[in-house]
Amino acid sequence: MAYRFVLNETSYHGSGAINNIPEEIKRRGFKKVFICTDKDLVRFGVSSKVTNLLEEANIDYVLFSDVKANPTIENVQSGVSFFKENQCDSIVAIGGGSAMDTAKAVGIIIANPEFADVRSLEGVAPTKNPCVPIIAVATTAGTAAEVTINYVITDVEKNRKFVCVDTHDIPVVAIVDPDMMSSMPKGLTAATGMDALTHAIEGYITKGAWTLSDMFHLEAIRLISKHLRGAVNNTKEGREGMALGQYVAGMGFSNVGLGIVHSMAHPLGALYDTPHGIANAIILPTVLEYNQEATGEKYREIARAMGVKGVDEMSQEEYRKAAIDAVKQLNEDVGIPSTLKGIVKEEDIDFLAESAMADACRPGNPRDPSKEDIVNLYKSLL
Repeated sequence: MAYRFVLNETSYHGSGAINNIPEEIKRRGFKKVFICTDKDLVRFGVSSKVTNLLEEANIDYVLFSDVKANPTIENVQSGVSFFKENQCDSIVAIGGGSAMDTAKAVGIIIANPEFADVRSLEGVAPTKNPCVPIIAVATTAGTAAEVTINYVITDVEKNRKFVCVDTHDIPVVAIVDPDMMSSMPKGLTAATGMDALTHAIEGYITKGAWTLSDMFHLEAIRLISKHLRGAVNNTKEGREGMALGQYVAGMGFSNVGLGIVHSMAHPLGALYDTPHGIANAIILPTVLEYNQEATGEKYREIARAMGVKGVDEMSQEEYRKAAIDAVKQLNEDVGIPSTLKGIVKEEDIDFLAESAMADACRPGNPRDPSKEDIVNLYKSLL
């Protein structure tokens, strides 16, 4: 069997990494840049850290900030129109997963106009051309969208999210600068950090996992477990560790897929606008309990990477419980709720389960769930 692995052409890491953006734009011959970000990042001066650099370098750009937390088909369509109207030739996405997902969809449609119907991009769309070149600047330590071949769009009309997987959408340059993440509030830091941990753990146990992806995922689990608490308290070491940890997780899961934590979280974002990281964090321990019999010895290595001592002396039952307990403890330490009470309405569970079963992440789960299994998992979290 042959395995495929896709990563950025170039990535910059560490404090001050954004200073490389003007040089990359000029070196690649870009003439007019489409800045894709959201209104909050504009209002709080985060995006200006990048646009100021472009102005100093006399690089022409336009600002598109019509990006929602769970980007919609309409967001993408607006972005495509704005890109065309301003005759741009490149994209700088500044933000978390929402800005980057919007940028990817816009870039794909501009380069592949036969996919102008955004819904046609769901799943693995047979696009022919690489998207408009994207330089992705992360402002959250969680989604790793700057290094993945995935993006997620919300279909408001149908109350669902759909996952798009396309090697043509990966940004040509990733900028992972912890200074761009320092203004994240505690709640967002915790949510995006647990999203990153979910990526690492689900990627490690997914059906598609193999030696190379395991290497990335175990290191990501270690980095995130070590640094998330510090990042929530805005320590320099914590921010730096999380910036790297979430990116390393993205290097792995982008290439091997995820599981039903994400399948169950996506409908919550579509129906209730639940922050993606919060949904993942709440669901993760319960799904880990559900999946444990299908994971061999992998929970021992998860427990070890999360800093649990003495795992080699534990029985299989003990180290599986230790791994799950370590996730629960990290959730508690960073202020994540333990249930979906107040989020999920019981009368919606059947629809949520149907959406989860149809989600592109579901087939990667190590244990094949039935719709009834998903229903019971949701109910157990109320």
